[in-house]
Amino acid sequence: MGALDHLSNMFDCGSGSNRKYKKRKQLQTVEIKVKIDCDGCERKVRRSVEGMKGVTSVSVERKQHKLTVVGYVEPHKVLSRVAYRTGKKVELWPYVPYDIVAHPYAQGVYDKKAPAGYVRYVEDPHNNLARASSTEVRYTTAFSDENPDACAIM
Repeated sequence: MGALDHLSNMFDCGSGSNRKYKKRKQLQTVEIKVKIDCDGCERKVRRSVEGMKGVTSVSVERKQHKLTVVGYVEPHKVLSRVAYRTGKKVELWPYVPYDIVAHPYAQGVYDKKAPAGYVRYVEDPHNNLARASSTEVRYTTAFSDENPDACAIM
């Protein structure tokens, strides 16, 4: 608030000081997984959120079954609106790029339904596996009995 706004609120005889200000929403990108088979499904999913208040852009990727909504919206409201308007099963986008996950083939992380280059994101604090690109892991697997291409000198 500027100085003039502050002074006008101090000397205002009306009910201006009792106003409640709405908290402004943040600009967010909401990614949703929803099954999209044909042009009609794509159109139905797109139209379900285009008229929503606060939405600035909508993009649909049919092959990945992905809906991306950018705007001043809340993720759970977008989810419920798409589910209600389309009648489809929806969930927040559960996949992250392959490079971000420390050990993508750990139990509960690997998913055959994931798009190419993505794995399911699971936060597991008990999983302390080393990153597959670390030198320590490369040396231990090079001399492993389970590795068919292991060193035969041992």
